[in-house]
Amino acid sequence: MRRLIFATPILVFVGLVVYFATPLLRGTDPSLIPSPLIDKPVPTFDLPPLPGYPKGLSSTELKGQVQIVNIFASWCIPCRAEAPVLMALAQNTHVPIRGIDQKDRPEDALEYLKELGDPYTSIGMDSDRHVSIDWGAYGAPETFIVDAEGRIRYKQAAPLTQADIQDTILPLLEKLGAK
Repeated sequence: MRRLIFATPILVFVGLVVYFATPLLRGTDPSLIPSPLIDKPVPTFDLPPLPGYPKGLSSTELKGQVQIVNIFASWCIPCRAEAPVLMALAQNTHVPIRGIDQKDRPEDALEYLKELGDPYTSIGMDSDRHVSIDWGAYGAPETFIVDAEGRIRYKQAAPLTQADIQDTILPLLEKLGAK
């Protein structure tokens, strides 16, 4: 009986290690966080523009054609790594990339875009993160593909890489009929 009392915590610990390590051992990618919004309409929102830009971003603009929505911020280090990939994507496709600038100071966002380039067709300022939360975003960067009917079809909760563009983004854009 004494052995069972001492062995129980060890067995519980081993069980927890196996439970949490199993996804890693199977090769599950933790950046592919499932979204309950996949195949659902984009949330209703209307964000003001980044100062100096003619317009912000609203849910009504996300219909009529396939589009990419990217949540970013100047303070986000992975966003800086992703910026050249987004610039190349913007230059090599005709798919609009819309930006949601999350919890950022306008002057910092403008400096970020000046330094790293601006791949965005429009940018909405999400100063309080309410819109990002409605999209199911956990942080930045996060990228969504929206179909012509305004439904979220894909989410990536990690910086885009060139491999992501070639292996996932471009094939999905083609499948959705993006031109």
